[in-house]
Amino acid sequence: MVMESKPKNWPEEVPYTMEYPKIPIFDMLDESARKHPDATAIIFQDKILTYRELREAAYRFAKALQDMGVEKGDRVALFLPNIPQFVISYYGALRAGAILTTISPLYKEREVEHQLNDSGSETLIVLDILYPEVEGIKDKTKLKHVIVASIKEYLPTVKRVLGSLLGKVPSHKVERGSGIYFFQELLQAHEPNPSEVEVDPKKDLALLQYTGGTTGLPKWAMLTHYNLVSNAYMCNAWLNAQEGEEVQVNVLPLFHIYGMTVTMNNAIATAGSMILIPRFDPLEVLGSIQKYKATIFGGVPTLYAVLISHPKISEYDLSSMKFCISGASPLPPEVQKRFMEITGGVLVEGYGLTEASPVTHANPLDPTLDTVKIVSIGLTWPDTDAKIVHEATGVELPVGMVGELTIKGPQVMKGYWNMPEETANVLKNGWLYTGDYAKKDEDGYFYIVDRKKDLIKYKGYSVYPREVEDVLYEHPAVKIAAVVGKSDEISGEIPKAFVVLKDGAEASEEDLIQFVKDKVAPYKRIREVEFREELPMTLVGKVLKWELRED
Repeated sequence: MVMESKPKNWPEEVPYTMEYPKIPIFDMLDESARKHPDATAIIFQDKILTYRELREAAYRFAKALQDMGVEKGDRVALFLPNIPQFVISYYGALRAGAILTTISPLYKEREVEHQLNDSGSETLIVLDILYPEVEGIKDKTKLKHVIVASIKEYLPTVKRVLGSLLGKVPSHKVERGSGIYFFQELLQAHEPNPSEVEVDPKKDLALLQYTGGTTGLPKWAMLTHYNLVSNAYMCNAWLNAQEGEEVQVNVLPLFHIYGMTVTMNNAIATAGSMILIPRFDPLEVLGSIQKYKATIFGGVPTLYAVLISHPKISEYDLSSMKFCISGASPLPPEVQKRFMEITGGVLVEGYGLTEASPVTHANPLDPTLDTVKIVSIGLTWPDTDAKIVHEATGVELPVGMVGELTIKGPQVMKGYWNMPEETANVLKNGWLYTGDYAKKDEDGYFYIVDRKKDLIKYKGYSVYPREVEDVLYEHPAVKIAAVVGKSDEISGEIPKAFVVLKDGAEASEEDLIQFVKDKVAPYKRIREVEFREELPMTLVGKVLKWELRED
């Protein structure tokens, strides 16, 4: 790929172009375990797993899957929070030749059922306390194997025993039955010697990652092993990560492509340590940074804002922090400045999307902030090209003009799963059309101006209006529904519904909020409902959401 000339503010320590190993992603774990077998790979509630132990567990799991009949190309779904079993299952399933898909631990039955069926998954790894969301829909899917994990399996002995006695370790008893397996039993019953699976890193898929795409309709981005490996290597180059030395805070959910790449895959690639935190707790995060001298942190603006406003933050030593990246939504300058004052580390804004594995841009990690431009998403990453084009003609626009952001690079997806038309709409001559309006300045920095898609960003989570609207339409009183994002100082955006009721029907705002709440993940819930006699529409009956946003 021919890239533009290097921007004048390009970080000196970051190569502008790199050679990425053409390897399956699980080879990164093999290499780190070979070179640093006794280095800490995972820290979970003070329990330590070394790279030797992580690799052995992943290989035992791969062997178990193969003995169940999982073959190359079969889909395996992970329904897990940030616990050791996620990392073990992830690398183990890939080592077995499977294609992974990940499910949000916040999902409810209908969402889990849809994702399993849409991906064609036949094997599911699920946390025991999430099993009730699977039990009722298992027979409506293609699932053959359900593997149940428990948080207590990787707790230190004292915490496991005391927690169980005091009832403080969340768990759910899953009855044994056909097709039901238990995670630790599988590891103990299988040797770490899975059969070799031939993988073409540039062609073979590693991941089907759920995304709203560039249209707001949920779909699967097909990410190859090479896509994920290259983005992990780019991340480490940008962070100037030192092999075997970095300690990362993994509070971003690993099921999300941002957390998966920026806090897991990149750590594995450099034999870094990962502090797994299943649920964001400010004091646990602060305590972990201090205790384990964490150096790298990937987060979203809301998370950073909560940390700096915590009344006890001054009680913790956060001086070990070196580099932090913020993504998913705009980073407020006051949050950036305050976080850097407290920690002494660097916090900058970046940009990415699932279709690009996900990161494509970030500001230089400059402690002086001399090369950081506030409200900019920064410069393109190594071997990543970007241009602003006219959305109708595709012609590249001059500096300063607003158009559609397009991206080309080794991290760009292969396409959308079973959606050739959607793929053709966003991948053109090797360029990914992001659906975001942006502009570029004379120094090569990019700025997101607006989003073409209707995606709502609630605290960094993606809310697809269509999904929530479909639920609203299930209510017997709803005639027309439209969901848009409403600006909110704390959450970024909140989902707001505009509703027209059927003639003679009655429903209150509380009724509809509760109706949706029972059917979707908490972050997708509508927070407000406005009733209208009619909604603004085009001649063909499409709701004009931009008018609703203006209202």
